[in-house]
Amino acid sequence: MTEIRPGSPCWAQLSARDLPAAQRFYGELFGWTAETDPDPQYGGYTTFSHDGVPAAAVAPLMNPQQPVMWLMSFAAADVDRTCVAAKAAGAQVWMEPMEVGDLGRWALLSDPTGAPFAVWQARRFDGFGVVDEPNAFGWTDLSTRDKDAALAFYTGVFGWRVWPDDSYPMVGLGERMFGGVMAMDASVPPEVPSHWNPFFLVADVDAAAATASRLGAEVLHGPVDVEMENGPRIAVIRDPQGATFGVFAPRADS
Repeated sequence: MTEIRPGSPCWAQLSARDLPAAQRFYGELFGWTAETDPDPQYGGYTTFSHDGVPAAAVAPLMNPQQPVMWLMSFAAADVDRTCVAAKAAGAQVWMEPMEVGDLGRWALLSDPTGAPFAVWQARRFDGFGVVDEPNAFGWTDLSTRDKDAALAFYTGVFGWRVWPDDSYPMVGLGERMFGGVMAMDASVPPEVPSHWNPFFLVADVDAAAATASRLGAEVLHGPVDVEMENGPRIAVIRDPQGATFGVFAPRADS
């Protein structure tokens, strides 16, 4: 893949109660292999690989109250400066910048609308070794209760460009789009917080959704063709432990 630019998605990490079960589910769904770090200081942190390069990770919950969820990380040239800017823009810093061995420097935040995310300053580990290929990360969606506030925050802190749209503005850096922002309406239960969801590219959305269902997941939305020019076919899935993510593929007629 090309170099990960500051401000762009650089990693997707699942927090799960049952690591072996998560490894089996995503291994069968995406063909990922799992390698657990033997160093006890990392608490069983496990990297998923796709064709031998890092694709995502799964880690144990930090505490019993933490939800099972996917966490997006965004690259930063300087995590400390990014946290200062994010706090000034209304973010909450839950875990201050810290060293992760010789791999990089990391911090955990939530944006002004409540969506958790992390920032990562790479040293020995850059993050994704593959994107935009089948069974690898390719897109991320923010679901939020204040779309305008979210866009103002991320454009101010990360310098994102916005491709305006009343219902679904898309975001990216330069000419490369990598995500979109959706407003959660009244149909979403009030206890559901703003959140980021990774989307993984697959060869066949319907087949992936069927496999996920067979493995004990719930298909929350789709498979369906997105009603926009060159829109992909997508499905949103809740894995057997409760984490949501998406799969997508270009439509055959696009």
